[in-house]
Amino acid sequence: MVEEGGKAMAAYLRPREEGLVKDDVADDIADVMKTIGNVAEYWLADPQRTLEAQSQLIGGYLSLWSSTLKRLGGEETKPVAAPPARDTRFTDPEWSSNPFFDALKQTYLLTTNWAEDMVDKAEIDDHTKHKAEFYVRQIAGAISPSNFVLTNPELLRTTLASNGENLVRGMKMLAEDIEAGGGDLKIRQTDGSKFKVGENLAGTPGKVIFQNELMQLIQYAPQTEKVLATPLVIIPPWINKFYVLDLSPEKSYVRWAVEQGLTVFVVSWVNPGPELASRGFEDYMREGVLTAFEVAKKACGTKQIHAVGYCVGGTMLAITLGWLGVQKRDVGVKSASFLTTQVDFTHAGDLRVFIDEEQVAHLERKMLETGVLEGRTMANAFNMLRANDLIWPYVVNNYLKGQAPFPFDILYWNADSTRLPAANHSFYLRNCYLDNKLAEGKLMLAGAKIDLKKVDLPIYNMATREDHIAPAASVFLGLQCYGRRGRFVLAGSGHIAGVINPPSRGKYQYWTGPSPEGDLESWLEKAEMHPGSWWPDWFAWIAAQETRRVAARIPGKGPYPAIEDAPGSYVKVTS
Repeated sequence: MVEEGGKAMAAYLRPREEGLVKDDVADDIADVMKTIGNVAEYWLADPQRTLEAQSQLIGGYLSLWSSTLKRLGGEETKPVAAPPARDTRFTDPEWSSNPFFDALKQTYLLTTNWAEDMVDKAEIDDHTKHKAEFYVRQIAGAISPSNFVLTNPELLRTTLASNGENLVRGMKMLAEDIEAGGGDLKIRQTDGSKFKVGENLAGTPGKVIFQNELMQLIQYAPQTEKVLATPLVIIPPWINKFYVLDLSPEKSYVRWAVEQGLTVFVVSWVNPGPELASRGFEDYMREGVLTAFEVAKKACGTKQIHAVGYCVGGTMLAITLGWLGVQKRDVGVKSASFLTTQVDFTHAGDLRVFIDEEQVAHLERKMLETGVLEGRTMANAFNMLRANDLIWPYVVNNYLKGQAPFPFDILYWNADSTRLPAANHSFYLRNCYLDNKLAEGKLMLAGAKIDLKKVDLPIYNMATREDHIAPAASVFLGLQCYGRRGRFVLAGSGHIAGVINPPSRGKYQYWTGPSPEGDLESWLEKAEMHPGSWWPDWFAWIAAQETRRVAARIPGKGPYPAIEDAPGSYVKVTS
């Protein structure tokens, strides 16, 4: 174990000694200490409040001590503190049956619950409180007794039973993951050897028919003799790769849409290097979204397209449509579907923790050095939003139990991160997250002030109920920015699983209801729940826009010859 641990340490130190990695740990710790210090200052400023805080914590410890003594004496006692029902960290029976581990678990829960309560009751500004809540959750997740061999009964049993071989395997994987991260830990969340983009992922047949510096445009091969006359153009987020919409064949939204008789085009964004540092939001709009629309129309010989935007791709689609409306330009967008898309960032969730003037300025200084934001930075931020699901279980399973994770296509995609051009990312963070200019009608782009009220066309707006990236309440609030409210659908599950939910699986549910007015909870009270996937509801809505069908179009047979097979080469560039 020591030998393998030494290799892990060497993999960590070598890039730093060679100047290939610059740590920002000091800046991160400083922000954490400053934020939590504001909470502590509130409680310590008044002796009465200080006493109240101390009494609450000590009282909980005394109750636990009394309960533990009674239990050791053979009495049945109720837990002083219990984990939430969905908390999987303490499922091993010994966390409850063994008095020592039970007391350890409850001490941890009492302490972290108290810390969260201190933040909740502190009278400080909303942004600082939001950051403090997030940081306390991160610290609480990190110090959980389930994360350490000597304080986790399952890990103790495993280590003793295998004579420590689990730790040897774990240290070996740790060294490999630090090496793979170029000196930073890139936690493996799945068995990456089981997947290959273009084979068992992103395998829907098609051709790349157009490309420029910023994107490739893929046209998918038809699966039906007749297709709807109006083609579909999908704008995915540039923060991740498009193939989340084209995973394994049974999960592929793209394949399913083609099978329904749609001509489907998908933008595959470039994984940018420093040479694209200056390419901004306007470039992505003109050379990405608008170019994709024109190419799709010419390839199909039509004057109109249906547009779909997912997450940040949806935000860019909304901005593009608002810009076109102000310019009084009609490029033939027949309808717009927005999947988990925010345009009003008032309630943008925990990602706002990373975004204030100080942090954005710091990020911009970092991006100036390389011209891009490294993919691992965004990947780490997204993982931290659900650390108890996406970080600590894998730390325990991989490096302490010594077990390689199972193959899981969504987690493979999640780890296949992309870089972001400095100019584009800075524009997005400042104008959307930091200043919320899009919702306020103050966002300037390409010589025009964007007005979403000019977006007056059929709209399908879909949110997911447990979304931690684009919260449903935030998506719902944004509907009021458009010139037409359209159809709102709320799906079960989260940002990825709620969207990638094929009908064949029969999972989750979705809600439909009246015109989206007021707030989400009021709308939900009047909504009707339907079992299963929202995909058929969306296709019925698309098909209702135009029922005319034409002969299927073969990619590469029109004015744009095929460049290469789908999924193309841009998506295969790794960070």
